[in-house]
Amino acid sequence: MSLFGNMDLAGLIANIPALLIGFAFHEYAHAWAAGKLGDPTPEARGRLTLNPLAHLDPIGTVLALVFRFGWAKPVPINPYNFRNPIRGRMLVSLAGPVTNLIIALIATMALVFMQYLPVGGGDSTVSQILWAIVQMNLGLGVFNLLPVPPLDGFAILAGLLPQRWALKLYALEPYGMIILAFVLITNVAGLVLSPIVGLLWRGYLSIAYMIVGLLS
Repeated sequence: MSLFGNMDLAGLIANIPALLIGFAFHEYAHAWAAGKLGDPTPEARGRLTLNPLAHLDPIGTVLALVFRFGWAKPVPINPYNFRNPIRGRMLVSLAGPVTNLIIALIATMALVFMQYLPVGGGDSTVSQILWAIVQMNLGLGVFNLLPVPPLDGFAILAGLLPQRWALKLYALEPYGMIILAFVLITNVAGLVLSPIVGLLWRGYLSIAYMIVGLLS
């Protein structure tokens, strides 16, 4: 399978469950992490749920269906409920992409395992959905790690910087959608994401084949 191959109608349909899983777990992870760090805001706003309908953003959803990267509605948080607002926001932001990357690894392992089944699992509908889950979650995970507001990578970068630099970085946040639009229109995101996603995919395949080989 080619990670960046052309998508047909069946692939587009397979993207639907992949998107629902990717977005639901991504946003749930944000809400769960915020709650564990002391902020009840996501739960109070109904976002501590795996119901994807609570998280979908129209534009981000369309982009994710077609290009396998996009965004959902941001989970509302109050960083002042965290012991350290900047570090807390970083950890909450990190939870979403990390969850997507874990899901992609699990789906890769399932996809490789199916190739060892006696009934040609590699060509099945389940296999196609698993493949979409891998692509979708790799795309969502890596895309959201871009250090561009309002993506998760912006808060992650801020959390890694000294506080005075982080505060200066947050001054760019009101211009986030303009910066993000520029990144998308100029295809900077694609140029950055493609090699990273490809590298992760090859690494995931190696891990999956190694584990399946040990178990077989």
